[in-house]
Amino acid sequence: MKTTKNTRRNFIQKTLMASGGLILAPNFISCSDDDDLQVEYDESQLTVQNFNYGVASFDPSSSGVIIWSRFNTANVEIIWEVSTQSDFNDILRTGKITTEDSRDNTLAIELTELDADQKLYYRFISTTDNSISVVGETITLPTDATQAKLAVCSCSNYQAGLFNVYDAMANSDADIIVHLGDYFYEYGAGGYGSTEENAFLNRFHEPAGEIISLDDYRTRYKQYRSDASLQLAHQKKPFICVWDDHEIANDTYKEGAENHDEATEGSFEVRKQNALQAYSEFLPFSRIAADDNSIIYRSVNIGNLVNLILMDTRLIGRDKQLNIGDYYTATGFDALAFQTALTDPNRSIVGVTQRDWIISELNSSSAKWQVLGQQVLMGKMNIPVELLTAFGTENFGAILTELVTIKLRLLNNDPSLSAEEIARVTTVIPYNLDAWDGYPIDREIIYSTLNGKKIVTFAGDTHNAWQNTLTSENGTEVGIELATSSISSPGFETYLGANSSPELIAGFQEALVALIDGLNYFDASRRGYMMTTFTTTDVTSEWIFVDTLLSESYSTEIGYSLSYS
Repeated sequence: MKTTKNTRRNFIQKTLMASGGLILAPNFISCSDDDDLQVEYDESQLTVQNFNYGVASFDPSSSGVIIWSRFNTANVEIIWEVSTQSDFNDILRTGKITTEDSRDNTLAIELTELDADQKLYYRFISTTDNSISVVGETITLPTDATQAKLAVCSCSNYQAGLFNVYDAMANSDADIIVHLGDYFYEYGAGGYGSTEENAFLNRFHEPAGEIISLDDYRTRYKQYRSDASLQLAHQKKPFICVWDDHEIANDTYKEGAENHDEATEGSFEVRKQNALQAYSEFLPFSRIAADDNSIIYRSVNIGNLVNLILMDTRLIGRDKQLNIGDYYTATGFDALAFQTALTDPNRSIVGVTQRDWIISELNSSSAKWQVLGQQVLMGKMNIPVELLTAFGTENFGAILTELVTIKLRLLNNDPSLSAEEIARVTTVIPYNLDAWDGYPIDREIIYSTLNGKKIVTFAGDTHNAWQNTLTSENGTEVGIELATSSISSPGFETYLGANSSPELIAGFQEALVALIDGLNYFDASRRGYMMTTFTTTDVTSEWIFVDTLLSESYSTEIGYSLSYS
């Protein structure tokens, strides 16, 4: 029997937009309307098929959310439905949309003018072949929240192992999953992440080569979105996403990337366009409030409890990273030249326009928690120069032990320490110039405008778990950093050697905490995510790890927890 469903909403399509030289796939906007739309189909004839990449939702707000799916073929009319009931007996909003080759048959409907603090269910239907998607679950945000639970993650490498971390987040009680970038990797099959140990999983990248063309990027997204655990996470939780470098190419900056060779791979601008168009097709983000539809930085107000400021530290304003090797001469390390370059006020990680916007967001928000959702470590990660130069050599372990011993003696005010010994642990240098340590002027400008507000910073990128106390150059504490491990990408254990023992890894972790001022916690080898809970009085973060990426049978454990008020 045919079922007729009456709705209280209508549907508006947004045209393809070009801005700032970039073309992004559009979101299709659904807003409230007094007209009713009649949608007819025989529900008993529908089969779950042809929506092979599942469903997803993105960027919830107190009045809207984006729902997403992809159908297998173009030029097919798709019905979408949203309900407050899992059986869809009462349809809150519905509409029709036709799949298009121009956006790889992906569908992104940005629902607006919804009521706040709702649990919503959504699905997609094709009456052409009686196909129906799985049912997705999502939310709108409250206007006045007393708690918010965010699962924070980054760095998912398909060929490095199973996505058990996504499965764990899907089955958690998180309200939202915040993905800080490196949603996929651009490398070819058998490259980064592949090992003899995980080869039996047969999770080699598709296409086989490094991805460059628009079709390449789309194919890679579809491979990742074919994963059952990732599909489940998208089906069960709304995502808030920002890009990092691997969505384009390793160590991207605004004019190029470490992993891009124009002589053999063509124009970087063309590659970037391909990457971002595919990104907007598979990971849509709200652009309603943006003056420039090509920017991804934006803020999400979670019930006036959390002001989540999503930043782009990768593309829009980042100057090329410094290379520490450029400052070694025949006579040694040129510290003056390096310091001059590092503190150049014209170098930026976010650009002046975005930096001013960040400062405005921080100063104007009345939310209890100001949270920077961004890609790379913001905390100072200065390590002894001697340790950096010894990394990877056979003397590394011995030197590490010596330096830790000296540092502990220094902290205990040992009067027998020589000036030479003190210099060994106080002559420090940032270990990662791709992070905020490579752009200290921007960091200090943001810190200097906080006016007593404390910030919480999320970070990913490194594949390891960290917790830092954030301090300005004059030593003032300005907040804390919560940095998540990776979903599957290998961490520091790779560099410690294939035969590194748990004891060696544990010793390395303890050594870095001792040597790096402000570093309170470090995990060098496990894969997982952070569950961060904000209340009106404090923020609690738990670093949750899975015990394997090689079997679908896994367990989780809390490796570290922190409470901050």
